[in-house]
Amino acid sequence: MAARTSPTERQKRLGAEVRKLRNASGMSAEAAAALLGVDRGKISHIESGVRAISPERLRTLACNCACDDERYVAALADMATPAKRGWWERYRGTLPAGLLDIAELEAYARRIRSAHSVHIPGILQTTDHALAVFRVVIPRLPEGEIALRLAHRMERQRLLASDDAPEYAVVIHEAALRMQFGGRAVARAQLEHLLTVSERPSITVLVLPFEAGAFPGAGQTINYLEGPVPQLDTVQIDNSHGPDFLHTEAQLAKYRAHLDWMERIALPVEESRDFVHTIARSL
Repeated sequence: MAARTSPTERQKRLGAEVRKLRNASGMSAEAAAALLGVDRGKISHIESGVRAISPERLRTLACNCACDDERYVAALADMATPAKRGWWERYRGTLPAGLLDIAELEAYARRIRSAHSVHIPGILQTTDHALAVFRVVIPRLPEGEIALRLAHRMERQRLLASDDAPEYAVVIHEAALRMQFGGRAVARAQLEHLLTVSERPSITVLVLPFEAGAFPGAGQTINYLEGPVPQLDTVQIDNSHGPDFLHTEAQLAKYRAHLDWMERIALPVEESRDFVHTIARSL
């Protein structure tokens, strides 16, 4: 298979898991190359996500690395199976790769947990709210770029309205609910939209009021995307420079604990809805 010039986050993750399998068994890259019938350089490229590995070769490697976790190996084989072109690929070459990586990871997630301290989740934003957010990016985005980002964001939202939508559970801090991006009317419409989508059975919205006090973390957006097995979970963190993707065992445990804490001190579902409704009426 031809080398990739820019592997996606999902492709890089598969390569990282292949490296983890090999290292855990003590197998050298040279031995892996001999086992799979490829040269040493291709092993390095597979482990960096630059080259693909077939499901058959992946299973051969896992077997010879003495990995007996059948669900994990099956999940890796699924990742190695060539997938249909995702809708986000239409934006490749026109939007930052990190935005496309988020959409791809969401599409394959079994469950998504999220926490937001300042912003309404992008996947739940109205068009006007998203426009207000994109228009304060530094450096300023040209209108054509804003239009592309808006189209991509709205298309992401189709996932939660689909028949096989993943479970989506989000904790939104009171500060985010009171932000008036775009002005009072836009903010009110955003909160009303939030109430509407929260009625879907697959979506859970919890509010963390000011009165709940302290919670862990630096206040950044956290998206925890659960994979087919826990080892393949991914944490995505928003930053001004773009998204960061984390997946070491320590990082996954840390952010699960963050979300557990925030969910524990947040208002229950119905009280959260009443809280959002009260803020919307005050605008």
